[in-house]
This record gives sequence, C-alpha cells and structure tokens, in this order.
Amino acid sequence: MLEVLLFVVAFIGSAAAGFYDLKTTEIPDEIPYVMIAVGIIGNIVQSYLSWSYWPFIYSVIAGLGFLGFGFVMYYLGQWGGGDAKILSTIGFLIPTYQSTKLILPFSVSFFFNVFLVGAVYMIIYAFALSIINKEIWSTFFNDLKANAKMVLIYNSALVASIILMGLLFARYFEFLPLTTFTIFVVIIALASAGLYILWKFVKAVENVGFKKKIPVSNLRVGDVPEYYKIWEGVTEKEIKKIKKSGKKYIWIKEGVRFAPAFPLALLFTLVFGDGILLLMNFFV
Repeated sequence: MLEVLLFVVAFIGSAAAGFYDLKTTEIPDEIPYVMIAVGIIGNIVQSYLSWSYWPFIYSVIAGLGFLGFGFVMYYLGQWGGGDAKILSTIGFLIPTYQSTKLILPFSVSFFFNVFLVGAVYMIIYAFALSIINKEIWSTFFNDLKANAKMVLIYNSALVASIILMGLLFARYFEFLPLTTFTIFVVIIALASAGLYILWKFVKAVENVGFKKKIPVSNLRVGDVPEYYKIWEGVTEKEIKKIKKSGKKYIWIKEGVRFAPAFPLALLFTLVFGDGILLLMNFFV
C-alpha cells in the first residue's frame, strides 16, 4: 500500500513539474525537494515495516545515481537543473516498485523508458512548435531543396555500396533471394533518407524555433542566452551587467521542455513494462 502511495506521489509531483515547465520553462525547487523528502521518509518507513534496511538503501542509491546522471546531462547542456532533480525524485520515491509487467528492476526499466518516451515526446513537441511557427517549415524546405543533389548522390553511393558488398559476400555465403535483397536495399535507402530529413527538420526547429533575438530591455530572469553552454537562466544581477555592457539586442535560446516526459515514462512503465525488452522483441 505504501509503495502505491509513493508511486502516486511520483506521478502527481512529476506531472506538476511538467505543467510548470510547459507554462513557465521553470520548475519550482519546492516540487523536487518535497518529493525527495517524501521518498526518503517513505522508504525509511518501508524499511521499518519490513524489518529490512534495503528499501532505504535502494532509495538512496537510485536517487543519487539518477541525480548524478541528470547533472551530467545538465553540464553537457542537454537538460535543465530541474529535469535532473525530477529524475532523481523517481529514484528516491520508488526505486524497486513491483509490477507484473516488469522483468528488469523498476529503476532500470524507468531509466530506459525515459529516453524511449522522451524521444517520441521531443519529435511531437518539435512538430507542434513547427505548426505554431511557420518559418520553421520554410527554412526546412529551403534547406532540403539546397541539399537535394547531395542527398541523391549520398543515397546512390550507399545503394551501390550495399549491392557491391552483396556481390562480394555472395562468393562466400549463400546469397539472399533477389526479391529479399532488393527489399533490404530499398529499406536501407529509405531509412537513410528519412533520418537525414528528420535531422534537417530538427536543425530547422533548433535554429528557428528555439532561438530568438530580443531587445536587452526585454530580457527577464530565467532567459538563457545563446552563448550559455548550460541550461541556466540569467539572474537579476546578470541582467544588470548585460544592460550596462551597452548591448541593444541579445540572442536567447529555448529547448524542448522535457519535464512532461517523466510522468509519461512512469505511465508507460506501469502499463507496458520494459521498453528495452519490447524493442528487442520487435527487432529480433
């Protein structure tokens, strides 16, 4: 019963963090701090009730492990500090949640599912942003048009290489039926072109949708200048310093507001279980 309660706290807390992230781009520190406190206290109680110190130890190990990874992502400029803290709260709250859907330990399954669900979420987020900002599509199509010849040459070279490799290995191994080999070549060519197009779309979203030039007078606390390597917004003191520098305009950047991926990953783990095993079964 206590474990279910901690799961509910994890979901509601991470959902609240996601809501604030979408609305304001900032996650109030009170949310992860309260969640971490509830997680530690809850697992101490769980240890007492089960006469085992392992629930508390697992909570500390998973929480600190997630926190460490989250801040690596933060210092690499991929996540905000709030994302790192919310990831850690799940470890502190429910490191070993039991479910009939899971084969792997909950912490391992959730950790992988964050990136699986997060990848889908980021693609949907980028498309939604492109609908709002039409300039993204014009930039994207202009870029594709300018590089169409290069894509054609690259794909032609890729197909030729696969065919030559197939002919080479046919001398040593039983050759695939012509129909199967043709389908394989077509799939590889389409996948290569698709990944290139997706990459160009993501770059258009990044360069157009996530960056904007604003007057320095409009700079506010929490905005992230383009030249910042980590996702940390400017403070009131830094704003005053920038204004004194004499700059009239400044480029600021945004990123995918990632916090909603955490409650979505929790639901995915609860309903579908191990995403990594689902993918392996799909491809094997």
